[in-house]
Amino acid sequence: MPFDKSAKGFVPRKRTPKQVVDTVASKGIRFIDLHFTDVPGRTQHVTIPNNMLEVEAFQEGIPKLDGSSIKGFAEIFDSDMLLLPDPSTFAILPWGDERFPTARMICDVHWGYQKGRFSRDPRYIAQKAEEAVKAAGFTESYWGPEMEFFVFDTVTWDVSSPFGTSHKITSVESAHEARGTNYPIRFKEGYYPTPPSDTLQDYRSEVAYHLDESFGVVNDAHHHEVATAGQCEINIYRDTLTPMADSMVTYKYVVKNVASKRGLIATIMPKPIFGDNASGMHVSSSLWKDEKNAFYDEKDEYANLSQTGRYYVGGLLAHSRALCAITNPTTNSYRRLVPGYEAPVFVAWSRGNRSANVRIPLHYKGKSGAKGKRAEFRTPDPSANPYLAFAAIVSAGLDGIKKKIDPGDPVNQDIYELTPTKRKEFGVKELPGSLLEAIESLKSDSEFLKGVFSEDLIEMMIELEMANYRAVSARPHPYEFYLYFDM
Repeated sequence: MPFDKSAKGFVPRKRTPKQVVDTVASKGIRFIDLHFTDVPGRTQHVTIPNNMLEVEAFQEGIPKLDGSSIKGFAEIFDSDMLLLPDPSTFAILPWGDERFPTARMICDVHWGYQKGRFSRDPRYIAQKAEEAVKAAGFTESYWGPEMEFFVFDTVTWDVSSPFGTSHKITSVESAHEARGTNYPIRFKEGYYPTPPSDTLQDYRSEVAYHLDESFGVVNDAHHHEVATAGQCEINIYRDTLTPMADSMVTYKYVVKNVASKRGLIATIMPKPIFGDNASGMHVSSSLWKDEKNAFYDEKDEYANLSQTGRYYVGGLLAHSRALCAITNPTTNSYRRLVPGYEAPVFVAWSRGNRSANVRIPLHYKGKSGAKGKRAEFRTPDPSANPYLAFAAIVSAGLDGIKKKIDPGDPVNQDIYELTPTKRKEFGVKELPGSLLEAIESLKSDSEFLKGVFSEDLIEMMIELEMANYRAVSARPHPYEFYLYFDM
């Protein structure tokens, strides 16, 4: 769908602080939920009563944050922080006890004592990335992530004992749980089946309804995804960088709350099921200048992609391995990045080729596709913090433009089917095979992030991810017993 700036929800709802305060009074809102994300991307919150929200709070901040208790934030000896709510993110929550009507706002994080913005606030990084786009001579960037997730009936796990660990997933859509009137979805056959095989149509519709009506996040489609056992996708209409990251944070929040209300459980964990497709977050982006798409060139016969767009793609390819530490930040992310499940494993670009990790979609040709011309980076998964992921992606693209990095020839074949020799001829490299490998890539290639990401944030991301990597790698895996117990 081409861009339509007049479309509902394309520009985030504009509100002044006074309008928010007046709405809280006129709607009888009793509590305000203040949201922000920690460095890994989990949404955190603190709730204040309505009489604590004054117009001045939007400028002076609300002193309700101990940063030492938030992952990746402050030390215990210097942890007083302020939350400054963004009035454009105001939304009345559609759930909860009717006696306590509650609204939420997403906040910027500041140091206390007038020490300014907190350098590791993920939302601040997204805002700095928008400034970098303008400094590079562009008016704005537009983003269209496609986030997948799973919805299960139950999930249980036990990691408490050093003498054994376990997990169990149940879903009425899986062949393992099929009974009575259920129609199971076979592995890799979950794309677009109708009910009754698709048991989650009403669930997705409820999520889409709340996103639109309550939070101003417009979706343009929803459907069952390829995997069995409740894999879903709800497509969100494109927006500029920070508002789209806000929308992705909201998306996760709504997906989980609606599932919980229905007695289900939703997860954005990339690969919860062995042997079936995992959840990705393909991220489309484009740069605009004076209301014109800088990625579009009618004269380019291959993909209507401009030279600027090619350099942007060149930056994504050059930094793909380092980007993985930010766009695929969990040990579970690398259970997705394996051959055979539609996830990108190789660093290459092409038009319409889903085996490449950078794709130029070809839904329209010529001027009818000018507004929708974009680069789709297929590597990320939904465990990424969207503020950091989008900021890192655009930093890589801008570096490609600045340095005029040639992406090389496109690869128009199924890369999975190419021999190693052929891949070498095409110059195709592999993405990291583990979180450790991604971290090492980031350590050796982080210069392109400078100016947007602070050095202390990069160090903190590496520290947190290494802690997770060591924690997982140190523990025996159940499958190791199958492989080695009789040796």
